[in-house]
Amino acid sequence: MQTATETERKYDVPAGFSLPPLAGAAGVSRHGEADTHDLDATYFDTEDLRLARNRRTLRRRTGGEDAGWHLKTPGDGSSRTEHRMPLTDGDDVPAELVAEVRTIVRTRRLLPVARLRTHRVETPLRDADDRTLALVAQDQVCAETGGEEQRWQEIEVELVDGGPEVLDAVEGLLRAAGATPAAGPSKLARALGDRLAPPERSGKKINPVLRYAREQREAVEAEDPGVRAGAAEAVHKMRVATRRLRSTLKTFKGSFDPDRATALKVELKWLADRLGAVRDGQVLGHKLLTVAGEFPEVAAGIRERLDADVARGKEELVAALDSERYLALLDAMDELVDDAEPDDADAPRRARKALRKADRLLDEATADGVDAELHEARKAYKQARYGVEVFAPGVGKPGKRLVKALTGLQDVLGGHQDSVVAREVLRDVARTAPDAFGYGVLYGRQEQVGEATLRELPAAIKASRRKKLRAWLG
Repeated sequence: MQTATETERKYDVPAGFSLPPLAGAAGVSRHGEADTHDLDATYFDTEDLRLARNRRTLRRRTGGEDAGWHLKTPGDGSSRTEHRMPLTDGDDVPAELVAEVRTIVRTRRLLPVARLRTHRVETPLRDADDRTLALVAQDQVCAETGGEEQRWQEIEVELVDGGPEVLDAVEGLLRAAGATPAAGPSKLARALGDRLAPPERSGKKINPVLRYAREQREAVEAEDPGVRAGAAEAVHKMRVATRRLRSTLKTFKGSFDPDRATALKVELKWLADRLGAVRDGQVLGHKLLTVAGEFPEVAAGIRERLDADVARGKEELVAALDSERYLALLDAMDELVDDAEPDDADAPRRARKALRKADRLLDEATADGVDAELHEARKAYKQARYGVEVFAPGVGKPGKRLVKALTGLQDVLGGHQDSVVAREVLRDVARTAPDAFGYGVLYGRQEQVGEATLRELPAAIKASRRKKLRAWLG
């Protein structure tokens, strides 16, 4: 499968529109010889148009220089990413493209939803060195959807070797000649018309708990392609989103259907564990290998152990993302956060309660000096911080400052827990090492890291418990 980035702008034009001279627009010296193409595209989507609603278009097109299967996905600004595959016999969407949209369509069938036939006159815009800066496509479109037919004309301007200034200059000339920016994002959207109309909104202000839960649902779905591609940052962000949503269901359990929430928490834990099997090894590897340089054999042993853990974790994670269980989890998230109508009158109190519980656990842990208790306190502060995050945007600076203070406290506790886990790994790897001296040195240094973080803890606790920071919680 090939991928390419498209940067283009679309314009509606009246019947009989003629392309104006575009020479002189940001380095354009002349029009090249125009090519004519007759394109025939069948667009595929689910019955409820899930791809179109998520700004994806999937088509099988004949004619032109890039005949084949095309999947367009959102990019930055006016850019889009296009995934391309050769033509196949029949209307079965290639499995590789289905995989790209699996989290959107899930178990739903991809069916033909529209047929667009386009007569295209494509004119290259060239500079003084005969480079093609952009292509201007004048399209006469005939769209068939649901037994109905529509016809219109439009213009697309796509960058080739030019920069964004070419698009700006060409747009000025086109608009002066009577073109207007396209009313819709794509030909398909125009063809589907009312079928893509957004659902009616009640006008009621969205509940902050519900808004936060929906943001996490969207983050899980958005990071899926990156996780499949092995991007470490995507693994981290999806894991955080699963934790935030699971924590939200715990803290604000009165805001959601209890049976659905209970079932979803189990599934989110399942997904987070598989993400963690990859992420924890990556983070720990970076921390340990950074300080193991003076002991090459130790570094090699650590790298072998953690690389194996991460590789095994990635294999299990991909298998999880390809499973029916994962698709069911995505459906369960949708059903819970889209159907919920929570009464948030009690929600601030629940966030306050979660924070007080974390305070109590940390006080007990510091008094006992037990690593496992400090770890439990750290997890409790994560839950409390996520609860605070729900309301922080609505209260401005006080909310942001409390989130920042709790994050700082959590980082100190996290640094201590990292040192605990690092020591466990060093001890395990050292058991089979011919010489454990280097491991012992690193173990001692990790003990020092743990002690240093504990010395930072009182100041972090004090900063997070300032009355001014928490006053808005009540």
